[in-house]
Amino acid sequence: MEALGRSINVLANADDVYVPLHNAGGVTFIGFNAAGDIWTLTEEKADGSGDQVLATITRYYVQATPGAAWVKVTQAAGAVVTTTGSQDVVCIEVDAPELSAGYSRVKLTSTGAGTVTAILRDLHVMRDPANLPALV
Repeated sequence: MEALGRSINVLANADDVYVPLHNAGGVTFIGFNAAGDIWTLTEEKADGSGDQVLATITRYYVQATPGAAWVKVTQAAGAVVTTTGSQDVVCIEVDAPELSAGYSRVKLTSTGAGTVTAILRDLHVMRDPANLPALV
């Protein structure tokens, strides 16, 4: 069985889009902007209420250019990551247990022209890719 549907589901255009974590162990966000960017992590309840920042990012990874070696960056727990023009790609992982009680959806937003891809991982139910639930 392929990874898509067995262990991952993907939302290619996920900038400023909430993805549900109620059926996944977590999400890996990949952001890209060659000029650098400010990335903000937010959570909300399943019914669309309670939008708030999720200040749990203590580490993330950057690449100078796509395909270059990943470099680990650590910070005090926060909801914002800032990348520079020499950091084209950012990888931010969020585990489902990091969400506040009653919250089940999370998004990463670029304040510039960045793009975001969300990769849901550790799916609780394996399905054929054609039978995966819609993420938005």
